[in-house]
Amino acid sequence: MNLLALLTEGDVVTALVAALLLAMSVASWVAILWKAWLLRRAARDVARSTAVFWQSASIEEATPKIAAFDREELVLPLIAAASAPAKGQLAAAGSRAQQLTRVLRDALHAVLHKLQYGQVLLATVGSTAPFVGLLGTVWGIYHALVGIAAAGQITIDKVSGPVGEALIMTAAGLAVAIPAVLAYNIFGRNISRIEADLEGFAFDLRELLASTMGASPDGAPSVGAESVTVSGRPS
Repeated sequence: MNLLALLTEGDVVTALVAALLLAMSVASWVAILWKAWLLRRAARDVARSTAVFWQSASIEEATPKIAAFDREELVLPLIAAASAPAKGQLAAAGSRAQQLTRVLRDALHAVLHKLQYGQVLLATVGSTAPFVGLLGTVWGIYHALVGIAAAGQITIDKVSGPVGEALIMTAAGLAVAIPAVLAYNIFGRNISRIEADLEGFAFDLRELLASTMGASPDGAPSVGAESVTVSGRPS
C-alpha cells in the first residue's frame, strides 16, 4: 500500500492534517532558502560597508560608496539616522551623545527586524509540526480501533490501513519540524554575528559623531565633509 492510497483512504481530518503539514513544509522551506540567501549577502555587505566607511575621508564621501555594497540596506540607515538633524522636537533635546543614542537605537532596531523576519515562522513550524503529525497519528489509531470493533475481531485488513496512516503522519510531522528547527538555530547564530557587527558600528559611529561633529547655529548637527573627517577608526 503506497502513500497515495493511504491518504485517499483517510477521511476529512486525515486530508486536512496532510494538507496542513504540506503547507507548513512549503512555507518553512521558502523561508529557509530566502533567509540563507539574505544572511549570506548581509554578512558580506556589512563587512564591506563598514570597511569602506572607515577608509573614507568623510561621511559625504562614504555614503555613495557604501550604497554600492550595502545591497540589503543594513548600514546606510544607521548613517542616515545619525546624519539627519532633529529640529524643534524632543528628539533634539539633550546632549549630542544622547541624541545620537536615540536615533541610532531606533535605526538599529529597524535593521535587526529585517534580519529577524521569518524566524517566527520557522520557530512556529518547528514547535507545532510534530503535534500536527501526532493528531494524524491519534486519528489513525482511532480508525484502527473503530475497524476492529466493527469487525468484532482483529484482522490485518482492518488494522493495516489506519495504522500505516498513523505512522506516516508521525513521520511527516517530524520531517517538517526538523529542518525548521535546524534552520532556526543556524540562522539565529548568524543573525547574532551580524547584529554584533552592526551594534559595534553604531557604537563607533556614535562616539565619532559625538566627539567630532560641530553644531550648526540652530543647534542641529553638521555632517558635511568639512566637519567630519575620518582618518581611521577611533580607538
